[in-house]
Amino acid sequence: MTATPPLIFTPDRPAPRLDAYLAAAHPALSRSRWKQLIESGRVALNGAPALKPNTPLAPGDSLVCTLPDPEPAGLVPADIPLSILYEDPDLIVLDKPAGLVVHPAPGHPGDTLVNALLHHCTDLQGIGGELRPGIVHRLDKDTSGVLVVAKNEQAVANLVAQFSAHTVEKEYLALVWGALRKPSGEISGPIGRHPVHRQKMAVTEKGRPALTRYDTLAAGPLATLLRIRIETGRTHQIRVHMAHLGHPVVGDATYGRARHGLPENLSIPRQMLHAHVLRISHPRTGRPLEFTAPPPPDFLAARHVLLPQT
Repeated sequence: MTATPPLIFTPDRPAPRLDAYLAAAHPALSRSRWKQLIESGRVALNGAPALKPNTPLAPGDSLVCTLPDPEPAGLVPADIPLSILYEDPDLIVLDKPAGLVVHPAPGHPGDTLVNALLHHCTDLQGIGGELRPGIVHRLDKDTSGVLVVAKNEQAVANLVAQFSAHTVEKEYLALVWGALRKPSGEISGPIGRHPVHRQKMAVTEKGRPALTRYDTLAAGPLATLLRIRIETGRTHQIRVHMAHLGHPVVGDATYGRARHGLPENLSIPRQMLHAHVLRISHPRTGRPLEFTAPPPPDFLAARHVLLPQT
């Protein structure tokens, strides 16, 4: 790994805070990251270490910032195939297959999307001082579809801000059990931990606000195909809201229930939920971007059996 070259700045106007100035001058690093670097003595002001993030600056001051080389995050790269929809120096957009966990966790220490990204991405610039991809949103293990990942700190900060401001548009396809009384509508029940089964989520008064909008694309006596847009990103939001409505996602072992009298040729290996479309603004240029992942074969097969005439 080559050494990271120093960054040099000369303010042309007064600045009340050193950390705020550096975050604006070099937005690839967050303000909190700049605070860490200042306090660790890596920012020199007029030749001497500036150890206080709130140090004021004057025009003509000289700043030399020595960045540490990004360090490995303790994660092991894994040669796991990726379906890449788009990639540039700032982000990578993937079509995540069902069955792939996004981030290492108990039971999945090295066979996750993060491990695959570390093997694939040779141009990671370091996030929080570590060589690791920036996970800014997640899909459940058994949910397929579009997922965006940041490759540097600037992209992380920008994408997190977009998700927080609810300017990211996400559309899902879902097969749900039964015929809905209303072909389109919205569900606004707050979502929080189930009061009894703590590993599950539920619509509860103590939960956080959540809004799900749906439209029917195809319907039959057994199931309905929905296009779903979520205005919030609560854990298991679509699965919880559809179960609360009385129409759980087909194949959802956590929030669904056993179904009898189904066609013999129906195989449901997982919940039939697919992240179909993602719209964001590019974190560096602001250009609108739209990505689409086609439904995978198991989703299409379940639709064919449950909705054969559509």
